[in-house]
Amino acid sequence: MTDPALQMTGVRKVYGSGDQEVVALDCDELTIAEDEIVALVGPSGSGKTTLCSIAGGLLQATEGTVEVGGRDITELSASELTDFRRTAVGFVFQTVNLVPFLTARENLLVVDELGGRRSRNGAKAKERADQLLDELGLTDRAGNLSSELSGGQRQRVAIGRALMNDPALVLFDEPTSALDSKLGDQVVKLIRDEMKSRGTAAIIVTHDDRITHYADRTVHIEDGRITD
Repeated sequence: MTDPALQMTGVRKVYGSGDQEVVALDCDELTIAEDEIVALVGPSGSGKTTLCSIAGGLLQATEGTVEVGGRDITELSASELTDFRRTAVGFVFQTVNLVPFLTARENLLVVDELGGRRSRNGAKAKERADQLLDELGLTDRAGNLSSELSGGQRQRVAIGRALMNDPALVLFDEPTSALDSKLGDQVVKLIRDEMKSRGTAAIIVTHDDRITHYADRTVHIEDGRITD
């Protein structure tokens, strides 16, 4: 038996106290298998971002246990969480956030440099970046700046960047929000193909029910609670 990509048990995120207490997340249990793609659906303010932020080590839970790839991250220090984020999870944010003065290839390579990975030399990092760009259909755009790429191409660079360090879990925040329906469908299909080809788990936060059919499972959240 392999460890699940994500195991959240009794996880709560609470702001304030007493009469001023606001419960942003109250998750009894959520398990995501090592190669499972989950669509996380809910209205604005439902707790989707909070859940993903805790799973990705951007926020610490008020209580409960969070395990990613079998590693308990609940009590990690700030520096340990930084290392965890660099090596164990990938993020694709809604606004993509590519470094504007770097090329597509350099946007991938900067992940390796920031991670301080001693096991991978520069040549291997470049080989990994070029492999990802090729698989994502971006070989001919490797030397282009983000301003020279289309919206769909920038999204694919962001996916490649998230996969650069072979994470156990990739978190996608509204990956189709800035794309039209046709391109959005292509991007989510690409996400599914890339995750499945690597056996990598993913959570896709979305308001768009049209793309949930690419997920293995849809999880609904409302008022901080999983409703499925």
